[in-house]
Amino acid sequence: MISVSHAVQGIIIGCVLAFLTANIMMNAAMKVVTTTVNGWSITAKCGQPGNGMILRAACARTLPAINSLEEAAYWTTTSDSTGQALNGLRDYVLHFPVGQLPPNDAFWSLTMNDVAGYMVKNSIDRYSVGSRSGLVPNADGSIDIYMQRTAPAGHESNWLPTPAGHFKLMLRAYLPGRAILDGEYHVPPVRRVQ
Repeated sequence: MISVSHAVQGIIIGCVLAFLTANIMMNAAMKVVTTTVNGWSITAKCGQPGNGMILRAACARTLPAINSLEEAAYWTTTSDSTGQALNGLRDYVLHFPVGQLPPNDAFWSLTMNDVAGYMVKNSIDRYSVGSRSGLVPNADGSIDIYMQRTAPAGHESNWLPTPAGHFKLMLRAYLPGRAILDGEYHVPPVRRVQ
């Protein structure tokens, strides 16, 4: 006869194994549907009808909201162009050449988050920049976004303050344009300022 304590142990072990198995399956599902270019990852399959339970759960765990790609595109990165982790001890720039801002029929934004995904508190209460932020273009029409601890002299309007430690960036495009929907648009790499 099995004792109550053995039955309870069996239930606990079974729950732990089920949890671990589900995590492994969700991680595998996300790897299959995630594309990474220039250090930026996008999961274009989330929010689509017909996604199985595992992929839906993986998308819900990864993204702040689950929309179809036609509604919103989300890219994330935690590394610079050399593959090094983004860290507030260094200065970075995200350079959009002329005509290379995220194509959209609504707006786009770049948000600064800590590695857990929460917005980063800063002295100027600026948590994102984007198409509605009054970014000042360079003389050639390109746009630079500066990510660093202190304001870049002469570029304050294009500054996104960083935290002291590691951070994550999220770029969103709402009602993305055809180049995004077709997978032809790629976000430029985040470059470390020397």
